[in-house]
Amino acid sequence: MMQGPRFYRLDDAGCEGLLAAHQVGRMAFTFRDRVDIVPVHYVYRDRWIYGRLELGAKTDVLSHNPWVAFEVDAVRALFDWESVVVHGRVAFPAEDGPAVDRKRHACAVDMIRSLIPDAFTAQDPTPSRGLVFALPVAEWAGRAARRSEPETDGGSAATSPVGA
Repeated sequence: MMQGPRFYRLDDAGCEGLLAAHQVGRMAFTFRDRVDIVPVHYVYRDRWIYGRLELGAKTDVLSHNPWVAFEVDAVRALFDWESVVVHGRVAFPAEDGPAVDRKRHACAVDMIRSLIPDAFTAQDPTPSRGLVFALPVAEWAGRAARRSEPETDGGSAATSPVGA
């Protein structure tokens, strides 16, 4: 007999571990009566998500309505997955802005270059993505599904069962 799935909430360590282990997430935002979602490369460190976008319609929307949801998933099978959703206010720190912006921009560039060493150089594989973003984690929530009890040996921590 096949065991049914169990659903869990990820604790803070599980949310942080999932964000740190991946480099592609999805940023969701709204404009008037429309919700949009875009895949982005990112780097996570110390409750901040750093990435870059191409200037255009989505960045125009985000500059006026900066509240976003950011999601990362690790899916291994239908009932073997983890997901974390971050909520926060995305910022576009300016390289030539106030000192706090310059510092955050330099940090974002360093983080992006840890993922894509040629970023912001002549060899940049995505040169049109010149606008860096920084997303502080205001809150996060994670969930996981398993066929059995979650592992606790260094993998993502799933602690409290939730209803299906």
